[in-house]
Amino acid sequence: MSDQSAVAGRSHRVRVAERCREITEARWFATAVFLLILGNAAVLGVETYAGATARYHVELQLVEHLFLAAFTTEMLLRVGVHAVRPLDFFRDPWNVFDLVVVLTAFVPAARENSTVLRLLRLARVLRAARFLPQLRIVLVAVGRSLPGTVSFLLVGALLLYVYAMVGWVFFAGHDPQHFGSIGRAVLTLFLLMTLDGLGDAVHAGLEISRWSFLYYVSYVLIASFVLVNVLIGVVINSLEEAREIEKAETEKDEAAQAVREDAKAVDEDADGARLRDRIAAARRALDDLESALSPLPPPRADEPPIVDKTRFRA
Repeated sequence: MSDQSAVAGRSHRVRVAERCREITEARWFATAVFLLILGNAAVLGVETYAGATARYHVELQLVEHLFLAAFTTEMLLRVGVHAVRPLDFFRDPWNVFDLVVVLTAFVPAARENSTVLRLLRLARVLRAARFLPQLRIVLVAVGRSLPGTVSFLLVGALLLYVYAMVGWVFFAGHDPQHFGSIGRAVLTLFLLMTLDGLGDAVHAGLEISRWSFLYYVSYVLIASFVLVNVLIGVVINSLEEAREIEKAETEKDEAAQAVREDAKAVDEDADGARLRDRIAAARRALDDLESALSPLPPPRADEPPIVDKTRFRA
């Protein structure tokens, strides 16, 4: 009995997973969720207007409850896809992110804090990346470029500090507004990294010494061109890796879909074969029963003939 219950339970989970997968992989479902995310973002924008919040406070709260119910239903369907193997749900980072964003809204501490609740609702907008492949690739690329970006920041900070110390040594007495301390020198050079005010800085330096031109030119070449191009190269490389990952995930999903369709076709063929076997067995049983029945003996002369009464029915 226990084995039969386990088999029945697994069969039920398989049916639930298949049904949820059909819903979540449908185009209308993705479109509906994406529109819900955009609607949630629009409502957040409306709530920034004090007049609208004061006038439609109850209606906005009702809309927020409807959004929360819709997103909760979506998460239940996505969890249901993995009803057979629930741990597979947590292997997808987007699933984990969506689950945290939705479940945190039910935490009493978060619901009582309006600021935290708004931030959580704002986090729902980021879920739009799930339905935009190009945006998802960019986010993955940014994540993969973080190690290279950290190295870039360390090198940039070292370069900035060295040039700030040099600028403080040579220009602190003549230009205390920009190089009076190491902090002011770092701020000045950081702005120069974006080429903001470069002309004014060069003219001010030339009034102090002609050699300041080499100082500014070398700094701008290294900081604004070399380091920025290195950073761009790191991001582009990460972008290519993200595209490869997205392509591999897409091929994996297509292969899994093909396997499911093949398995479904095999199951249908197996069901059809079993049905044909049952029909053939029933026919053989009827033939055996018919052959086992002996024919009726001929009537004797002193007995009345047997009349088939079924001929006179109805």
